[in-house]
Amino acid sequence: MQLLTKAALGLALVALAACNNPQGMGGVNDPGGAFGEGGISQGALNDPNSPAYFSATVGDTVNFLVDQSTLSDGARTTLAGQAQWLNAHPNYAAIIEGHADEQGTREYNLALGARRASAVQEYLISQGVAATRLRTVSYGKERPLAVCSTEECYYKNRRAVTVISIGAGS
Repeated sequence: MQLLTKAALGLALVALAACNNPQGMGGVNDPGGAFGEGGISQGALNDPNSPAYFSATVGDTVNFLVDQSTLSDGARTTLAGQAQWLNAHPNYAAIIEGHADEQGTREYNLALGARRASAVQEYLISQGVAATRLRTVSYGKERPLAVCSTEECYYKNRRAVTVISIGAGS
């Protein structure tokens, strides 16, 4: 009987642990997420020190052409702003998410997403952001912004997103 009680207690602990992270993957709204200890408030859009400001004003997303991981001039402009913000806010780190549209195989799109995330990471490092503050992840075609079959939609899904998190790497 004691073994049954211990098993029930263990199962209850596992169930409670599963409830600890209701939002899924890491990032600003993910307490205890994949990249940091505890969550952080996004802050106000008009507070230049907040992740919300970073996302809305600086811009957290750059897009790519079909089958490309080369940064466009517009992407470089956005990333220069990201680098400037990150350099001014050394207590923040970032995960760079690479994404692809739904065309192609899962494996191809995971590799393409990784190349896109790496291109962004390399650019940010070239602008003075410490490599220890940046991580990359590829979601390939697994996390589309929209599901459709038009070029406009595909373009939105061909992206790299810089997700801000408290706690710089060392």
